[in-house]
Amino acid sequence: MAHPGATTPDEPGGRPRILVADDEPDTLGLIQLTLETAGFHVDTAANGTQALERAQGDAYDLILLDVMMPDISGYDVLRKLQSDARVVPPILFLTAKARPEDRRAGEDLGAAAYLIKPTTRGQLLDAVRSALEKGHGKDAGG
Repeated sequence: MAHPGATTPDEPGGRPRILVADDEPDTLGLIQLTLETAGFHVDTAANGTQALERAQGDAYDLILLDVMMPDISGYDVLRKLQSDARVVPPILFLTAKARPEDRRAGEDLGAAAYLIKPTTRGQLLDAVRSALEKGHGKDAGG
């Protein structure tokens, strides 16, 4: 289930809206191209601050975050959304942080998936579609 205001694939002409945040322009562009080619509407953010501003100002069906960004980490973006928003859309982390404790930290925050860079196009799309189907967002209130 999408959070309030987000488009759903069930709506006529509706394409799921995804926000992608990564501080590496090449990675950001590749993810955007991959998702748009698969039929998703994609907005981008070049850092955690932009991601937070866009997520708070618009409704998304899913947010894909890099963990290591120079201003605000992906973990902190999610924490802030959880403290400020009534409903948080599904969050996927896509990161180079591959240690088990990093994955556990993302999962403990309620991430729908924790993907390690580099990931394949298929792995990315499978994780996105799975999270959208499950509506794995989290009510900020518990």
